Amino acid sequence: MKILVAVKRVIDYNVQVRVKEDNSGVVTDNVKMSTNPPDDNAVEEAVKIKESGKAKEIVAITVGEEKAQETVRKALAVGADRGIHVKVDGMIEPLAVSKILQKIVDKEKPDLVFMGKQAIDDDCNQTGQMLAALLNWPQATFASKIEVKDKTLEVTREVDEGLETIEVNVPAIITCDLRLNEPRYASLPNIMKAKKKPIEQINAADLGIDTKPRIDQIKVEEPPKRKAGIKVANVEELVQKLKNEAKVI
Repeated sequence: MKILVAVKRVIDYNVQVRVKEDNSGVVTDNVKMSTNPPDDNAVEEAVKIKESGKAKEIVAITVGEEKAQETVRKALAVGADRGIHVKVDGMIEPLAVSKILQKIVDKEKPDLVFMGKQAIDDDCNQTGQMLAALLNWPQATFASKIEVKDKTLEVTREVDEGLETIEVNVPAIITCDLRLNEPRYASLPNIMKAKKKPIEQINAADLGIDTKPRIDQIKVEEPPKRKAGIKVANVEELVQKLKNEAKVI
């Protein structure tokens, strides 16, 4: 079994995101970047499956600018065998990423494609679903448990009502939830070994994919500051304020 894992470079989740003065976007210069957290879970699960003897190769792929290659190096240090970096400058939307991944899947012929359930920068939660549609493959989203069988996967999904267990045929697209596993830290020896692992670089233009955004981002603003709360003397006063001022009852 061969697993392709998609990873994305985003602003680190510990960083306080700041809006640019001209409201054209968020500040990324001199800001700590890291792998999208659910993508770390996807890499970890792929490595665990390989360690169990059910997968022979893990290929990590990222789509983005030159510095996005760092996310592939991290995946290689954790346990991926080789990497692919599809170079794209500027903003790229989920549909374009899905079309790029489709081309890579056609080339690499993986049995499974893993990725995070969504990215913490745009929160789109679209790439996995779009890729499944383009490939006409089964999909299991928000996976919190994966059991590999002969030619199927049993996947427990996080849904609004609780947990849902489904079975999908291989090949399939899996988007991973944070509760799927606990990503390991890359050890220093493995980080050094990762520097020698191959990363194939491809220009998105060479794949014949139009990466031009279809959505114009007009303005980015910080959310309004939350107003201070008030104290009420008793339940009666609370009910009156909810009814007459907030008008929620």
